[in-house]
Amino acid sequence: MNSSRRAFLTQISLLAAGSAFAVPSINWGLGDRKLKVVLVGTGIRGTSFWGRRLLEQYADILEFVGLCDINPGRLEYALGYMGVTCPTYSDFEKMINETRPDLVIVTTKDSTHHEFIIKGLDMGCDVLTEKPLTTDEFKCQQIIDAERRSAKNLIVGFNYRWSPYTTKIKELLMEGVVGKITSVDFNWYLNTYHGASYFRRWHGLRQSGGTLWVHKATHHFDLLNWLIDSDPDEVFAYGALEHYGENGPFRGDKCRTCPHKTECKFYWDITKDKRAMDLYVANEKYDGYIRDNCLFRREINIYDKMSAQIKYKNDVVVNYSLTTYSPIEGWRMAFNGMDGRLEAWLDIPYIKSMQVDQAELHKAEMDQAGDDEMGNEPVIVHKLWKDFDTVIVDSERGGHGGGDRRLHDQIFINPEKKDPFDRTAGIRDGAMSILIGIAARKSIESGQPVRISELTDLDPRAERIL
Repeated sequence: MNSSRRAFLTQISLLAAGSAFAVPSINWGLGDRKLKVVLVGTGIRGTSFWGRRLLEQYADILEFVGLCDINPGRLEYALGYMGVTCPTYSDFEKMINETRPDLVIVTTKDSTHHEFIIKGLDMGCDVLTEKPLTTDEFKCQQIIDAERRSAKNLIVGFNYRWSPYTTKIKELLMEGVVGKITSVDFNWYLNTYHGASYFRRWHGLRQSGGTLWVHKATHHFDLLNWLIDSDPDEVFAYGALEHYGENGPFRGDKCRTCPHKTECKFYWDITKDKRAMDLYVANEKYDGYIRDNCLFRREINIYDKMSAQIKYKNDVVVNYSLTTYSPIEGWRMAFNGMDGRLEAWLDIPYIKSMQVDQAELHKAEMDQAGDDEMGNEPVIVHKLWKDFDTVIVDSERGGHGGGDRRLHDQIFINPEKKDPFDRTAGIRDGAMSILIGIAARKSIESGQPVRISELTDLDPRAERIL
């Protein structure tokens, strides 16, 4: 077995160690053969980040032996886009039985993640799932139970931890630059391009994506859990749907055929996006999935403004908000401590005097081509009784701030190297991140705070279990 392949197996064990469970080290006994991988869910993220990019970067150690989707047109597109010739399936269990993969990658609709995670584990495969882990506490408990009874492991793919900018924040906090952390302010802004896109897609239905408290904010809550180095204890939240959905001044069938194209500021011409046309529009006849749905359709039932207060087991209190119709795309974060305050932000144009098209900003962030735009960003450290210091951090634009590439490299190239920042994520990390969003959703519905310990049998700890 060559060193790269051996290193990959080691990393799977390291990633699984992020779980709170007694998980055996993996020994696939591959010999000199390549890792056999299958992908279920052939949408944008699956075919690019967990598909084409893996083959472009790691074809010497892995091969795709099967693709699965309910849409035959998307399957055919995926073969060409990824450049593979493996069999395709609509039946997941048949794919597993016929291909006998080592690793299952799950990139389906959020509400179905649990089905394939559980089946994959029960059928003897290791599983890697896109975030979020799942969409409610009942499915989460089913996944926890499946991993406990399985000899296999579950990996959750978080990427924001791996960007150079957030890594620097973690490093400074580990050094104790603000002393004991007492509270955090975290505000995330989605613009009228990226934010609106969630309401066009299946994400606009809570039964499909669990609301943006789960689908989107799981990224943010995982960052908080990792940076604070503790588990959430209790959540109280507010939320409403006030901008999109039935609040719109008019509505149509979809953007392509809408009679309000000239007056709707949110009109999106999908015909100018070749990949969206080839992957979605050409194949909507098979399952009826419309990629350029109306933002103001009445069936939308998620929140477009969200605010939560989160209390952690180590007594840190977080004030969090998510806005989905901001004129800018960016975020602000501040850590208040006994000895000072750390402030960080990305893409706030008034601070940097930026002039950038917001659609192009999101496109650059999602770019997987590897031609990362390099730059630098400040982190402010302000000690009590002293003037503030500015820490300049080298940063990247593409692939979620460089996080995508670094996550893959850690898994496939440098797995034996111990990560001093504990960025690897397992099932416990995946669960704790979604449980905050689930608790927030339940708090809005009940008007009461919700304790994390009431949702599953996981026991929140004052310090994260690694």
